Amino acid sequence: MKLKPSLLMAAMLVAGSFAVPALVEAAAAAPTDHSYTATLQPMNAKAIGFSTTGEATFKIHGDDLTIDIKVKGSPPNLTHWQHFHGLKGQMAATCATPAADTNGDGFVDLIETEPASGTTMVPFDDMPAKMDVAHGDYPKASADGSYHYHKVVSVKELSAAFAKAFDGQALNLDKRVLLIHGVADDTKLPATVKSLGPIPAQVTLPIACGKIE
Repeated sequence: MKLKPSLLMAAMLVAGSFAVPALVEAAAAAPTDHSYTATLQPMNAKAIGFSTTGEATFKIHGDDLTIDIKVKGSPPNLTHWQHFHGLKGQMAATCATPAADTNGDGFVDLIETEPASGTTMVPFDDMPAKMDVAHGDYPKASADGSYHYHKVVSVKELSAAFAKAFDGQALNLDKRVLLIHGVADDTKLPATVKSLGPIPAQVTLPIACGKIE
């Protein structure tokens, strides 16, 4: 049965009234272009004898998040864990200062960064969206203590994994800090330097931090 022109036009208008909001909603949900940077400043430099610095960029284009982390002055020939850390909710994380050394042992350990920097969130390893902090393949510094980490990941994939791990939270990169970790296994640390569970403190000791902006 053919519709009369007037009925056909009405049907098109009704359909359009549903289609337009759907298109608006889809456009709002799509990733948009953004660029973020972090300037890495040394942590625990006097205690470990290395002044680690660097720059990081996070560029979102469509569904691609391109991550570049350039580090220099780190303990050489060593694999360095690196993650962004953050606080729950809408509070913005900051880098812990020397004042965070609440037990006075001369080191700001991972646990002491938590009031300012929050918890470990996304690992910058071979597969960030896998969210496997303890078992990822992290970059290794060269003999001069430098390295360049480069990775492109899906924003949607990483966002979904992040929301699942952190009670529906969004990535909110501008509320996070980037932490670089790690000193040599034979580095002597006081027993008061704490880590997470069975992970050695040498692996998680922060050596650089930068606010993502």
